[in-house]
Amino acid sequence: MQLEVVAIGGYEEVGRNMTAVNIDGEIIIFDMGIRLDRIMIHEDTDISKMHSLNLIEMGVIPDDTVMKNIEGEVKAIVLTHGHLDHIGAITKLAHRYNAPIIGTPYTLELVKREILSEKKFDVRNPLITLENGNKLDLTANITLEFVKITHSIPDAAMAVLHTPYGAVVYGNDFKFDNFPVVGEKPDYKALKRIGKQGVIAMVSESTRADYEGKTPSEGVAANLLKNDLLGTDNQDNGVIVTTFSSHIARVKSITDVATKMGRIPVLVGRSMAKYCGIAQDIGLVKFPKETKICWDPSSIDKTYHQIMKEGKENYLLIVTGHQGEEGAVLSRMATNKTPFKFEKYDQVVFSADVIPNPMNSAQRYLLEARLKLMGVRIFKGAHVSGHAAKEDHRDLLRWMQPEHLIPSHGDFNLTAAYTKLAEEEGFRLGEDVHLLRNWQSLKFERVL
Repeated sequence: MQLEVVAIGGYEEVGRNMTAVNIDGEIIIFDMGIRLDRIMIHEDTDISKMHSLNLIEMGVIPDDTVMKNIEGEVKAIVLTHGHLDHIGAITKLAHRYNAPIIGTPYTLELVKREILSEKKFDVRNPLITLENGNKLDLTANITLEFVKITHSIPDAAMAVLHTPYGAVVYGNDFKFDNFPVVGEKPDYKALKRIGKQGVIAMVSESTRADYEGKTPSEGVAANLLKNDLLGTDNQDNGVIVTTFSSHIARVKSITDVATKMGRIPVLVGRSMAKYCGIAQDIGLVKFPKETKICWDPSSIDKTYHQIMKEGKENYLLIVTGHQGEEGAVLSRMATNKTPFKFEKYDQVVFSADVIPNPMNSAQRYLLEARLKLMGVRIFKGAHVSGHAAKEDHRDLLRWMQPEHLIPSHGDFNLTAAYTKLAEEEGFRLGEDVHLLRNWQSLKFERVL
């Protein structure tokens, strides 16, 4: 037996996730993502006209040319969920492989939209839907299982490869939310079963491995939003909430609060329309019937004019741009590039934390400064993470007890924090915990 885990992207950074697992010459690829911060990409940015070679050179998508050195044939491309740092490079790389793309229903609907909008490459890989809780035979020796998990986007899965040598578990990204706003709680029974059957290797995210305790439920964020929006004197003022457009549960909570406030919820932006529209179309979520969605520039401007004419106090806007990204909806509003005009005592709620890098911090600071100059009231903190914290990871390690452990989806500060936690649970760096850089691989050999 020979099993090889190849780190293609996401192993010394947050984002650009891509991993290959080679089992006796049969290769399964997990995820093909982008790094949003490399060229100031944000959720409404269109990269459909950009070439993969340029994007690789800029560090935006994984450099998968390392696959030329891997002996074997790619049998499947498996996607764990619909965030761009996991599916954003599909349209640029997937066509190189004669293999189907496999994902949960919501994830594949997002992929279909990406493929339809792609201008450079013709992506014709078959798309195969696999529901959480189900299995699919990829080859005579490899079976894929999707285990239901919670994250900050619907229909996320923990992917498990069942092989003759034990299971290979790919855990990017997850949290253990027992009170989700959308969807069901994780399938703990399946996770524990897989661990008892034997796990030869587990790849796990480390994004919040340095946070003590357990990541709070999304229900906590819903209550924080109620506190900010229902507990504030804002009856005669404009109210704007900014969050991730892919965070369907969060958007659902905001629209529900808007209804309680007697306001019409308005979702603004191309990505808001995409993520929320698909979720509603396939029955994952039901927004209040009066919810408006506008995405193209003309309809957005028309909606702004209507809001200013009829009174901002009658609407609640949900927009992108919480990182202060130039060109995103909120930044355009704050720089008077739209018909919407901020006034003193208008309320802006940031329902997302700053993604920790210097550029994001600087952009967010500038955005907040502009809003404050106009007398806008700023509210922060109505947010919980979609990533597991230290005690969540500890639970998973105890359930899985993998023979080998590979931290991913974090810089070396984060993967080191994960390694420290693993050592507390009896693992040892260099023996059964392995820190990889992009383009490095780890080989296991065993005789059956």
